[in-house]
Amino acid sequence: MIGAGVVGMACALRLQRAGHAVTVLDPLAPGNGASFGNAGVFAVGHVLPLGMPGVLARVPHMLLARESPLSIRWSHLPRMLPWLARLVRSSTPARIDAISAALRDLVTDGLDSTRALLGPRHFVDLVRHAGWLFVYSDAAALERDRAGIALRRARGVRIEEIEAGALRQLVPALAPSVRHGFLFPDCGHTVNPHRVVVTLAALLREAGGTIKTATARGFDIGEAGVTRVLTDGDGIATDGVVLAAGADSAALARALGSRVLLESERGYHVTMPDPGIDLRVPLLAVGEKFSITPMEHGIRLGGTAEFSAGDAPPNPRRHAMMVAQARRLLPGISDTGATTWVGRRPSTPDSLPVISGSPHHRNAWFAFGHGHVGLTTAAVTAGWIADLVAGRPPSVDLAPFRVERFS
Repeated sequence: MIGAGVVGMACALRLQRAGHAVTVLDPLAPGNGASFGNAGVFAVGHVLPLGMPGVLARVPHMLLARESPLSIRWSHLPRMLPWLARLVRSSTPARIDAISAALRDLVTDGLDSTRALLGPRHFVDLVRHAGWLFVYSDAAALERDRAGIALRRARGVRIEEIEAGALRQLVPALAPSVRHGFLFPDCGHTVNPHRVVVTLAALLREAGGTIKTATARGFDIGEAGVTRVLTDGDGIATDGVVLAAGADSAALARALGSRVLLESERGYHVTMPDPGIDLRVPLLAVGEKFSITPMEHGIRLGGTAEFSAGDAPPNPRRHAMMVAQARRLLPGISDTGATTWVGRRPSTPDSLPVISGSPHHRNAWFAFGHGHVGLTTAAVTAGWIADLVAGRPPSVDLAPFRVERFS
């Protein structure tokens, strides 16, 4: 297993329980990559692709707006052109419908699959089932989102429209200007996304699994397929490999003969340890496109999308932007003692991860590109990977997730 994020650790644990001896490789400790700082929401209603028509139409405005949730560093734009071209191709009505159906298959069982993987005791410790509340700072943001709400409902997502009075009962700290919301009652959130991955790693180790701090550089390949994962050291002999290295997966997939369109979409978070308000349900500020999640170590603001080279320095203005926007939504919130973080989401242009066997090597499988829904879908992905490794057909058609779609 290459990758010790939430997807990699979920796959490793599921394969171990199926009887495989599992070794996990990652240059970082479990959960210390993108999984460390995500918004913590189990977004089981996330059935919309990135390339919704309303979003694409607003991209030029968002790129120029001072407080935009989207940023592309201009030096990175030439490299992104193939990815952007595929994004446009994925934004026709027919493709949106097909992608949305595939996302429904991926996200719907996110909470139940996570409960089964963690076990009841750890699930109760780590996960809260309070729903997810979408809030709108103005009427324009609400109207822009109605098409998305309609598509979610068409996919069977339960949604309750909440007016001003009921909003104040759910979140008394909301600003008076916030007058509309939609509650997704089937969603949940974790009190600590990093601890979710650490717990999966502990369960793997307790059952005899191995986690090594190492960077995968490539593969030795023989007649039977992959025989060794090459590292900076001696490498590791193997009779099979699952690639779940997040934003670093593209180069390793290429070493296995598969080209993928994968971008490093950087997300930012601010965690406020003493926020000064009581928040029981996670919020999504829809117009501003960031989440506000109560966790065991405070309230976390998480989100935005910045496309840039993976080693580009963080932009502190994006942290400051989220804090300013949060204060407009929740006027009493305090950022005293706040900490900040930047991480790299693995983002595909059609919003679907790669969950697939290798078309070139019968003992190699792919599980990466989960974008904003890695936490939600890690356990579901793990079940599908276990099916593929065992040669069983999964319960859903995995054709939309196959790596060959980028060929």
